Amino acid sequence: MSTIDVNNLLAQMRQMTAQVRMPETAVQAPPGSGPASFSSLLRQSIAAVGNSQMEAGRMAASFERGDPGADLGRTMIAVQKAELSLRTVVAVQSKLVDAYKDIMNMPV
Repeated sequence: MSTIDVNNLLAQMRQMTAQVRMPETAVQAPPGSGPASFSSLLRQSIAAVGNSQMEAGRMAASFERGDPGADLGRTMIAVQKAELSLRTVVAVQSKLVDAYKDIMNMPV
């Protein structure tokens, strides 16, 4: 049985997280414009999900056509990322609706 190097494992996990994480410039407001509002952050996130869905669709269509630059691995990863981002948005939407219902049912 081999021993696990914890530091090496943590470094690999951090590297994978950095690769998957959305660029911070996509969700932050431009400098000097003040703090980003929740609605603008939500709007940007939904737009990013839509863009990833469209990109995955384009890559899948390109692979299905047999275009020479189409790669199955990248196509599958793009489709999985798009699916995961859509599931995340649906989960956030569900939590927001639940929070809204809880607030509306609070006694005044």
